[in-house]
Amino acid sequence: MHKQGLFLFRYPHVEKSRTYMRMLFISILFLTAFSSCQNSADKNEGYAYFGGQIINPNNDYVLLLSPSHKFDTLFLDPQNRFFTKLEQVEPGLYTFTHGGEYQMALLEPRDSIMLRLNTIDFDESLVFTGNGAKKNNYLIKVFLDNEKEQENFVNTAQLPPEQFQHYVDSSRTVRLDELHSFYEKKNRSDMFKNIARSSINYSYYSIKEMYPFAYYGYKNLKEYQNLPASFYNYRDEIDYNNGTLSDFFIYNRFLYSHFNNMALDAFYTDAAEDAIFNRHSLVYNLEKLKLMDERISNDTIKNKLLKNTTRDFISMCVDSTEIAQVMSSYLDKSSNTKDKSYMEGLANAIEKLKPGKIVPDIKLMNYHNETIPLRELITKPTVIYFWSSNLKIHYKNSHFKSQELGNKYPNIDFIAININDNDNRYWKKTLEEFKFSTVNEYQFKNPSEGKQTFAINTIYKMIVIDKDKRIVNSYYNMFQSRFEEKLKQLNKI
Repeated sequence: MHKQGLFLFRYPHVEKSRTYMRMLFISILFLTAFSSCQNSADKNEGYAYFGGQIINPNNDYVLLLSPSHKFDTLFLDPQNRFFTKLEQVEPGLYTFTHGGEYQMALLEPRDSIMLRLNTIDFDESLVFTGNGAKKNNYLIKVFLDNEKEQENFVNTAQLPPEQFQHYVDSSRTVRLDELHSFYEKKNRSDMFKNIARSSINYSYYSIKEMYPFAYYGYKNLKEYQNLPASFYNYRDEIDYNNGTLSDFFIYNRFLYSHFNNMALDAFYTDAAEDAIFNRHSLVYNLEKLKLMDERISNDTIKNKLLKNTTRDFISMCVDSTEIAQVMSSYLDKSSNTKDKSYMEGLANAIEKLKPGKIVPDIKLMNYHNETIPLRELITKPTVIYFWSSNLKIHYKNSHFKSQELGNKYPNIDFIAININDNDNRYWKKTLEEFKFSTVNEYQFKNPSEGKQTFAINTIYKMIVIDKDKRIVNSYYNMFQSRFEEKLKQLNKI
């Protein structure tokens, strides 16, 4: 992890003294504001400060989201720094986002936190300084350790149930002991202890919830019923309504995995004896919504889970009757009017994207800032794929693969649509940086409208269209054999 101090500057020997003094003055201003936080906090304990520096920024601002979901846009200065004073800090986890990536910081009264990160290695490069930094650096360490455990899950999930349970429980105990030692050295707030313990616990709980899917596979998943009786003992400790964690990725990941697991009983009760598990099953998804509604009373947590579970189902389902049933269940259980309106619009958009429908005629912008209706671009079989400059691995792979397929199937066009909602200079910067051709490269003129129209819930979505502008199908992986089989058919036509 890169831990160079936030205010450490390096100057070439030939740099003019005027520039040096200007940079030094800026540094002193930041340091003065930073060091004065303690004095301000003494006068009013509700004050907190938050700022930092972004290396290799992807746009010119950082969004800060409070625990009560209030947004604050913090613009970067010429040195890519930002700074704000929170007059009455709301204690809890604040989400800060930049360039499509996000992390969290715990802010409490009297904190004065500065961060430094490099977008090339967002999480690993993140370091905090100032009053309140130690607890946040510890939380980042916990997050990175959790991610390593998740990455190692591919290997640990091959262990038999008893060995797997011993490994997970032992690892969790070691990490909880380390946490206890950390806050024994200096008294930490109950909020920090709750968040740090939950971060460790729910990460391991989610691994246990995912285990039967990985170990048995869909074909033999019914064997989950043979797991040791003590395997899910931790479920007695689950807090379904921890409002402090409502935006916490690790907590939400656990809840999704948990309800995916809990709904298995309903699936196998309804399915035939030799049925292979199907995560798109109507019965299975209705059961998940039912369990969420029964077990969660916190509206923020419940509405989010209901919305995302329903969205995932209707995005993949081809049966209009089943979509209507799941939507009906969702609308009956959610209390968020805005979410329900969005979901109804999404369901309508999905209906218009069914095979055989004429592709929506939405406005695009080309590299030269010219507005072009999508339908004008389609004169032969076409593949539309989407990308974001915030997801480097995906946009590189998708562009290289589309170029390969375009050469292989010359009768098919490949149109790339960038879905970024910032100004188009970052989209163009990415094209130029990787020397991608600007032909057949577009951006939505209205990104939010475009994403809603094409029901884009994942960047991996692709739409295949025939020469008559009718939708053939949607796919989610350029590298799948069935996708290329469809291209072979269209290429012949």
